[in-house]
Amino acid sequence: MRVSKRLVLLVLMLFTLGVLAGCGSKQEGGDKAGGDKTAVETIPVGINVELSGDLASYGSNSRNGMVLAIEEINQAGGVLGKELKYIERDCQSKPDEAMNNSAALAGEKIIAQLGPLTSGAVAGSTPVMMQNKIALIAPAATAENVTVEEKTGKTLDYIFRVCYLDADQAKRMAEFALNDLKVKNAAIFGSTSDDYAKGLAKYFEEAFIAGGGKIVAKEGYVNGDKDFKATLTKLRSKNPEFIYVPGYYTEVALLIKQARDLDIKVPIGGGDGWDSPDMVKVAGVEALNNTYFANHYSVEDPSPAISSFVKAYEAKYKKLPDSFAALGYDSAKILAQAIKDAGEADSAKVAQALAQIKDFPGITGTMSINEKHNPVKKIVVIEYKDGKLVSR
Repeated sequence: MRVSKRLVLLVLMLFTLGVLAGCGSKQEGGDKAGGDKTAVETIPVGINVELSGDLASYGSNSRNGMVLAIEEINQAGGVLGKELKYIERDCQSKPDEAMNNSAALAGEKIIAQLGPLTSGAVAGSTPVMMQNKIALIAPAATAENVTVEEKTGKTLDYIFRVCYLDADQAKRMAEFALNDLKVKNAAIFGSTSDDYAKGLAKYFEEAFIAGGGKIVAKEGYVNGDKDFKATLTKLRSKNPEFIYVPGYYTEVALLIKQARDLDIKVPIGGGDGWDSPDMVKVAGVEALNNTYFANHYSVEDPSPAISSFVKAYEAKYKKLPDSFAALGYDSAKILAQAIKDAGEADSAKVAQALAQIKDFPGITGTMSINEKHNPVKKIVVIEYKDGKLVSR
């Protein structure tokens, strides 16, 4: 999604005048993190995520992970002797609202912003963050151009992420289909409504063909569609051995259910947009068997760090943490590391420290930030098996 220059200039002008300092819904985390604190005793951090709208599930879970991490950091003594104080806003799954929120948060003198989740909403926040020289850490914005200028390829000084890129996860799924599932041909049936899904389709096709596979059919749907049977019937006639379905769980769950209803039994794969408890609720346990998606971590991973995170999250929120919760947790933890490395709560120095992060032990993998402000780390493939998420 793109944001008009006129709107950007308007928001920045209003910010300069101080009009936006109190707009939007706001929740401060100072009391939750340990009572009233003065400005000297706390480090303000913005949380700008999708708490309502189409992608509220992603934003809410990521926010929960951020808050859990901040509470743990504060309980352990904070950073540089100060507690982190989060200021929370809902971008409503809208790029324009994300930009408004960022302007308001900048007025609150935040040291950094966590979120939004989607690439379009991050693009909405980016002009404000760049203008005010405040670091933005995107938990799950996987589009290629999030951290770089699209025309020049120049790295954006204040924009970072802790998730892998779309090209990386699409390539991982193509390799998995070819090498692990041993398929030779595939069909693509993805959303044509957003850059996320279109990018995954493009990168999967390129990687699959480069690996010796053949694409036998390509079809698309529009976000909000409910009936996929006609196109699925068409795809079935092409006899694909694998179907790649890039898109969000809101459509994918129903699409998979209808595919199985049509007796399409071949393996189906996709990206991290599948990660939601609603997949099982809508598609059903049986329909999801023999389906796979690239993801950031596995909740079933037995490592001590992940087990501890899962236990703490489940105790606090009464549900298991999905990948968006884990990415939110990592974004807050890596910010704390950067503040510590910077040696002071200065936004420009924190951004410089983020760019130098090496071998950070995140829940979603050990990561180092590269020259384009992207993390270098592993990509997990998750299988739905009798309703459980199993790492492959």
